[in-house]
Amino acid sequence: MLDSQMICDAAQALVRAEENRTQIGLLSLKHPGMTMDDAYAVQAAFVEAKLNSGRKAIGWKIGLTSKAMQYALNIDIPDSGVLLDDMIFEDGSTVPADRFIQPRIEAEVAFVMKAPLRGPGVTVFDVLNATDYVVPALEILDTRVMRVDPETKAARTIVDTIADNAANAGIAWGGRAMKPDDIDLRWMGAIVSRNGEVEETGLGAGVLNHPARGIAWLANRLSQYGDAGIEAGQIVLAGSFIRPIEASHGSTIHADFGPCGSVSLFFA
Repeated sequence: MLDSQMICDAAQALVRAEENRTQIGLLSLKHPGMTMDDAYAVQAAFVEAKLNSGRKAIGWKIGLTSKAMQYALNIDIPDSGVLLDDMIFEDGSTVPADRFIQPRIEAEVAFVMKAPLRGPGVTVFDVLNATDYVVPALEILDTRVMRVDPETKAARTIVDTIADNAANAGIAWGGRAMKPDDIDLRWMGAIVSRNGEVEETGLGAGVLNHPARGIAWLANRLSQYGDAGIEAGQIVLAGSFIRPIEASHGSTIHADFGPCGSVSLFFA
């Protein structure tokens, strides 16, 4: 277990990495015994530092919901991070060239909640009942932690990703807002292109067989840490149904969600 000073030091290193756009080394190498609870403690300290600087929490993101990504990291559960108010980008907007380190894009369903959700025992049906509407979204991933250590060639692990606020960096949403009763979310999907060429396609069923299932998981996980839960009015990114797409300088990323509309970003 990491002690309080180690947790604080790791969180501050992540804050500096984001400010300076310079990645830090793998926390999993620096702390070989680091657990997922340690990683969430670092994430909480990182988010607290952001809140103390004037940011506001506006929701949550859920990651590692696809089997492919879980197999890659040798885990069998998702992870989560916190959405902050400075992460929002308007549909069709330009992402400044100096904003991120190594941005990547994922296509997701965003849930906007009309009622709170608190576990334990939250089900998919509870999530649907608590949802005001769903909307197409792009999540911007960035990593303040190296993906691969240059010396040992060790790859980032689940604890590195969780500590790094689940690699969360931004969100854009657009298209057509839909009531959850008006669409089969398992079939809500997208064709995602970069500079006019299709890179990935996917369906909501790729997210734990139903996008709402990850949100139920999140509400139940949060209940293990006291009174925390998902609040009314918050945005929850349910998890990607495509592999991450590199968003290099000069890239236009466009996600066509069919009858639900589209959402896009340009990376300067």
